[in-house]
Amino acid sequence: MDLSDYVDALRRHLTTAAAAGTEQTKETARLLADTLEPAVRLAVTDALSAMAAEVTAAWDGGLVDIRLRGRDPEVVVVPAPEQEHEERAEPTDDAEAGEDDGSVARISLRLPESVKSRAEAAAAAAGISLNAWLVRAVAAGLREPTDPSRSARGPRRYSGFARS
Repeated sequence: MDLSDYVDALRRHLTTAAAAGTEQTKETARLLADTLEPAVRLAVTDALSAMAAEVTAAWDGGLVDIRLRGRDPEVVVVPAPEQEHEERAEPTDDAEAGEDDGSVARISLRLPESVKSRAEAAAAAAGISLNAWLVRAVAAGLREPTDPSRSARGPRRYSGFARS
């Protein structure tokens, strides 16, 4: 969506409103009009994002998203899946089945394109949907015990003092 026409219209309205004023008012309006574009683009993109969130909330299962491509927002519409049961991932073992109460939560996950491509390839190799693969990856991550005292540098840790 090209916002240039909207920015130019605001510039014209500002300079038209200032035309009735003094020369200093006209010059101030001209300077404001020259610096107006980034603020207008941000405000319009924020308004579009809020509208997209409202449409998504009211739409059963579909998604409307606003993405920036260069300087201009792009509207992306993802229709609701035809069969909702395909979207749900089956538990991989009996222990997970006991934890699952059957309810499904929907989230929006933003991934770098390279990570998304790798995840899609891994899901295809496993013969499951990307959603099912992500559910399994998150569940596996939650099963692994985490030790906050472990250093990110590796398993070896030294403590104490040294004298030279």
